[in-house]
Amino acid sequence: MADPHELEDDTGVRVRLPGRVERVVSLVPSLTESVAATAPGLLAGATDWCTHPQSLDVPRVRGTKNPDVERVIGLRPDLVLANEEENRVPDLEALRAAGIPVWVTVIRTVDEALTSLRRMLTEACGLPAPSWLEAAGRAWSDHPAPGPGTRRAVIPIWRRPWMVVGRDTFAGDVLARLGVANVYAGHPERYPRIPIEEILAAAPDLVVLPDEPYAFGPADGPECFPGLETALVSGRDLTWYGPSLVDAPSRLREALAGPS
Repeated sequence: MADPHELEDDTGVRVRLPGRVERVVSLVPSLTESVAATAPGLLAGATDWCTHPQSLDVPRVRGTKNPDVERVIGLRPDLVLANEEENRVPDLEALRAAGIPVWVTVIRTVDEALTSLRRMLTEACGLPAPSWLEAAGRAWSDHPAPGPGTRRAVIPIWRRPWMVVGRDTFAGDVLARLGVANVYAGHPERYPRIPIEEILAAAPDLVVLPDEPYAFGPADGPECFPGLETALVSGRDLTWYGPSLVDAPSRLREALAGPS
């Protein structure tokens, strides 16, 4: 067995890792799916929101924003996986104070996802690089950042109140790689509240409506944007970074293209 060692996670925090990681609790659905698709036997716990793979059968520790810290500690993980956007610092600090190593990812672009997931799986968890990650890299290699003439889109993620995708987000980068420019990419906030009147006044070419976190659907969302093209897309394809990256480009291109 390898000796314990230290590595820096994506935030620059040094994490003391055991010689062999055998029990992992994941506090992020995308990271849960990534581990499950690579070495399912490692997962000792996950959040209530970790819905993929659908067959996942592990203890649940509540949500990403309100994990049951005591339950996580009781599961005796060798490592807890987290994300700087999804999880709260006080929860992660409580786990560290209990002596549990916590690996925090930072993922705001497709390229960051591919790099971060590789480090998390191979360096933090000590696993071989999975074939699905290689496939994901190939799937996105033909999708550069957008140039002039791309469609301008608004991407609502909630209503009552309306909230949209703003600056420096994974979803915004995914769409940019597919030739769709985010109208609010320059907003000071990452997920600003924008009144519907202002969204309409921005005159986007397209309104992209994912089915999570708010469950937009054919009868809930498009009717608010009369005269504008709308595209209903999978929230998992748009916002999850993990095995879904393999097929997300083709599924999103089809959804963004609209009816044939």
